[in-house]
Amino acid sequence: MAKSSLHQARVRLQATGERTTAIRERVLAALVEAKRPLSHQELESRLAPIDRVTLYRVLDWLVAQRIAHRVASADRIGRFAFAAPEHAEHVHFECRRCSVVMCLGEVPPVAVNMPRGYRLETVELTAKGLCARCA
Repeated sequence: MAKSSLHQARVRLQATGERTTAIRERVLAALVEAKRPLSHQELESRLAPIDRVTLYRVLDWLVAQRIAHRVASADRIGRFAFAAPEHAEHVHFECRRCSVVMCLGEVPPVAVNMPRGYRLETVELTAKGLCARCA
């Protein structure tokens, strides 16, 4: 694991004011290094040996802290990505054949007419097609 990704992870974790643990640092650093959202299984193999339940708990905590985000996909496998502070709402691409998921970039402001009394917190957009390898 690169020293810079561990440092970046530590800084983001410390900014929450919550406890910074070695396992949180390792999981977040793996997400920082990844060029695309990773599944629980991919993270588990990158961070082995790691307890599966602990990994689930850390990922849930990172999402709750808005340090990571969960990407839903058609294959029903949740994938997780680092949410950099400048990483605003963005579009994901999902390959219909191999299920690879990747971040494409920011979403221009989207006007959503919410019913009275509702509060919009996030917008998720996924473009689907074939990746370069599958096309």
